[in-house]
Amino acid sequence: MQTHLADFIKDSAAGQEADAILRKCTHCGFCLANCPTYRLLGDELDSPRGRIYQIKQVLEGEAPTESIQLHLDRCLTCRACETTCPSGVEYGRLADLGREIVEEQVPRRGLQRWVRTGLRTVLPRPRLFGTLLTMGRLTRPLVPGPLRKKIRPRRPAPAWPSASTHSRFVLMLEGCVQPALEPPINPQTARLMDDLGIAVKRTTEVSCCGAIDQHLGASEAAKARIRSNIDAWWPHIKAGAEAIVVNASGCGAQVKDYGHLLADDPDYAEKAARVTALAIDPIELLERHADQLAPADDAPRRVAFQTPCTLQHAQKLNGRVDALMARIGFDMTPVPDAHLCCGSAGTYSVLQPEMAEQLRTQKLENLNTGEPQVIATANIGCLTHLDEASEIPVRHWLELIKVA
Repeated sequence: MQTHLADFIKDSAAGQEADAILRKCTHCGFCLANCPTYRLLGDELDSPRGRIYQIKQVLEGEAPTESIQLHLDRCLTCRACETTCPSGVEYGRLADLGREIVEEQVPRRGLQRWVRTGLRTVLPRPRLFGTLLTMGRLTRPLVPGPLRKKIRPRRPAPAWPSASTHSRFVLMLEGCVQPALEPPINPQTARLMDDLGIAVKRTTEVSCCGAIDQHLGASEAAKARIRSNIDAWWPHIKAGAEAIVVNASGCGAQVKDYGHLLADDPDYAEKAARVTALAIDPIELLERHADQLAPADDAPRRVAFQTPCTLQHAQKLNGRVDALMARIGFDMTPVPDAHLCCGSAGTYSVLQPEMAEQLRTQKLENLNTGEPQVIATANIGCLTHLDEASEIPVRHWLELIKVA
């Protein structure tokens, strides 16, 4: 693809990266069949190829419009198109840049503006989000319908392991919404690590990974969060932390991108690259200890695993959780079209509820094909989105295993 970027961006690092990405695209169309929004709407403008062309127009100096903004908003950033692209187009990076530029030049109107501001204000702050969630549980009948469905009953959580003397230790990103929405996940992760002889060093100063701001077009706010997280982790990294475990695959994809996002920051580039090198999904650690793992005593054995887009398309870890669970004794049921998004996609299910619900309906039909007893996943957004409409429980896969 030939490009002629406008003066406002052509000489910047972002412009040079965008130019390189655009030049890889051959408009072959292989991405279309794997794009959830194109499959639903049949509109070329709601396909990766169409969005690439619209972003190209903006980068070449054409004034962005509300129409372009709408088509970018409809993108889930699932990155299934990247997995199928024979040319290696890094669509996710281009989409983030396009959103950022359009967001600066096309003001949001009315309710849409306030909802986005609210999401960026509330979700990254665990205490504020937890307080509002508690209030929502107490006043649930009064909460507007779309949000009411997202208010989950609180589940009891196991205790965190007591302070240990293990020589090995890791850090863990506890996340912003996960502790309130699904309290068992983080302590269960820590207990698994502890039983394997690995201590988890808690860093409560770290909350949001920055993905919410990043994907809502606020890249500078995202970078500020990233720098704050690096500062909180850095003393422990210097003390010998062997990894940063991120048990929400959406957050994991973001943390693994820190090195790229701060590559041009003279004060943080090296530290960010180090954090990226240390960041791992739990499967990358636990599969090394497969012989020590078994199904939890109360865990159903017939399991359908929903592979989050951020695990398979962003982190490139597709099939590894399924394989580990099968190896340690679970009966993994078939899931047709496992590469397609469930519709959660961070804040997407709030901002694009109709499309998110259509995608969820399709995903649940596919997940139930083999009549599982439970649906397992690896991302808090997917878990809560699917569980809103699922007739069988949806759990994080780490809740289903133990150290034998």
